[in-house]
Amino acid sequence: MTANSNVITNENTAKISAVLNQQIANWNILHMKLHNFHWYVRGPQFFTLHVKFEELYTEAASHIDILAERLLAVGGNPVATHLETLRLSSVKEAVGDEGAEQMAESVARDFKQVASELGEGIKVAISCDDEDTADLLLGIKTGLEKHAWMLNAFIGK
Repeated sequence: MTANSNVITNENTAKISAVLNQQIANWNILHMKLHNFHWYVRGPQFFTLHVKFEELYTEAASHIDILAERLLAVGGNPVATHLETLRLSSVKEAVGDEGAEQMAESVARDFKQVASELGEGIKVAISCDDEDTADLLLGIKTGLEKHAWMLNAFIGK
């Protein structure tokens, strides 16, 4: 990094904003989806998944706040409406009739998708000389990969 690397240009702020806003949108949808699954999970896996989904939606809320604060710190504006969140998110809402195993599969699939997008976001942040954002995204990505692996192990995949 150069001596000037702490200053993010307007062009780079726009690139970082796009990455962070997509993640804020993804995590907002995941937060709601995980709440839905927490409330509506049924069957023999109820106790396990009810607790796991609560753990994950609590983590999602933390990611939303951390990502938004990082975006504000670099001069961007976090997405803060439902309409924009739905427009920007690559994660789809819960359908509403998923069984317990389908819920776990859906979350694992979403986590894999978001981890991939985070990997691309890390590349953008590095190209913008923004190591702090790259580090933040890497930490989230690493956690997602572990969660996806555990959910897939739970459902026997």
